[in-house]
Amino acid sequence: EINNPIGFVTSNLGSMKRYVEGLLALLQAQEAGRPPEELAPLRQAADIDYVAEDLPQLIKESEDGLARVKKIVQDLKDFSRVDQSEWQDADLHAGLDSTLNMVLNEVKYKARIDKAYGAVPPVRCLAGQLNQVFMNLIVNAAHAIQRDGVITLSTGTEQRQGADWAWVEVRDNGCGMSPEVQRRIFEPFFTTKPVGQGTGLGLSLSFSIIKKHGGHIDLHSNPGDGTRFRVWLPVHGPEEAK
Repeated sequence: EINNPIGFVTSNLGSMKRYVEGLLALLQAQEAGRPPEELAPLRQAADIDYVAEDLPQLIKESEDGLARVKKIVQDLKDFSRVDQSEWQDADLHAGLDSTLNMVLNEVKYKARIDKAYGAVPPVRCLAGQLNQVFMNLIVNAAHAIQRDGVITLSTGTEQRQGADWAWVEVRDNGCGMSPEVQRRIFEPFFTTKPVGQGTGLGLSLSFSIIKKHGGHIDLHSNPGDGTRFRVWLPVHGPEEAK
């Protein structure tokens, strides 16, 4: 994601360098009082009319590219929460959105993203760790889809036994899982992916992170009919986080 805008900014800088070199050569010759016959080839090489048309476009493209890089870096910072490693009241929707931007290359050629966000208050959590959970669930959903699929991100709240709970759901319409796979899906090192394409640790670590938050994960899946993971989190955090 970063290489693409950096690539055309670098290309644009190469063009601008050539333009400036030609213009400076012409300007220095004029300042030195060179005769018209010496200025003519320099003026032709500088191609002032073309530069006047192309240069503003190159600058605008470069500005847009660098703004894109800045946005990616901010998304990465929001995703990892490198400056916020303590328990905090976090916006789950912001976490989902920044995570989605991080994994867009895994998703955009496979599926459309639908969002059905509800009204969710700030949740007491370790935001960076929750984003890791969201990343695992979204990437797994993408891997379960061959093409032209749909991944739906939903959120909401519910009161259970006098406590406020928030939930985040990742649903796909991919290949689904058999009952046997579902029984083992949270085991460390268990994976259905080909050798070299998965460690089998993503969902195991996600399970541990949610357990640390005092929450749990519900799984519903049928072969050929997609999968739904719903993460439940106590809004006010686990007892030890208070």
